[in-house]
Amino acid sequence: MKFSGWPEKGELVVGEIDEIADFGVFVDLDEYENKRGLVHVSEVASGWIKNIRDHVDVEDRVVAKVLEVDEDAQQIDLSIKDVNDHQRSEKIQEWKNERKADNWMTLAFGEDVSDDKYIQVAEALYAEFGSMYDGFEAAAIHGEEALEDTDLPESDVEAIVSTARENVSVPYVTVTGYVDLSCPTPDGVDSIREALGAAEGNGEVPGEAELDVSYVGSPEYRIRVQAPDYKTAEDELEASADRARESIETAGGTGSFHRERESDDE
Repeated sequence: MKFSGWPEKGELVVGEIDEIADFGVFVDLDEYENKRGLVHVSEVASGWIKNIRDHVDVEDRVVAKVLEVDEDAQQIDLSIKDVNDHQRSEKIQEWKNERKADNWMTLAFGEDVSDDKYIQVAEALYAEFGSMYDGFEAAAIHGEEALEDTDLPESDVEAIVSTARENVSVPYVTVTGYVDLSCPTPDGVDSIREALGAAEGNGEVPGEAELDVSYVGSPEYRIRVQAPDYKTAEDELEASADRARESIETAGGTGSFHRERESDDE
């Protein structure tokens, strides 16, 4: 998506150098429709520049800082030297992410999606999440719930969620804890087996979390949870341990939860 407006002073922009002159370089801005900026030779690199072509080439993709914007004169002044390596890396990643999101919009709404539809959805995602990419990522993690406040039609929400879950690589975190389960009753083995089933959620663990329970060494069992964020992972870990403890205690046994491994066995 290309913005139809103008960049703001101080903003970082991505563009491609399309012309080099002795006094500076012209940059075609990738994120703005029909916008071109000028980097004066003094803003290309630090220090004295003998030959500007020793520092940049036509078709180089650069990250530049907006120094001034004069809409009346149709002029955008840029600086390449004022962008440090960290800023450059972050901005390029952001730009790449938005290009991915632009492709996902096409997958969600078709190659013939109208400009009005595209802009409506894009503006809703920007307003709620700050970028289309973050909107798709939230949809992949939390489903339709993530888009409740966007006021998008249900059909649009379903299209975004379906596309996001098929295409977005979601970052996951993993947390681990342990439960000790024991039951002295004659059917204690069955009771422990039921408690482990309860720990695993009996098939009802939330879709955004993956949970695995494994044997460590009597009476210890490991619970490992993978989820999109630490809060979700920690909540599910605690819920899993609580289910196991309640199940075994109901059967006349005892259960306890701890974060560190206690047995000597690997």
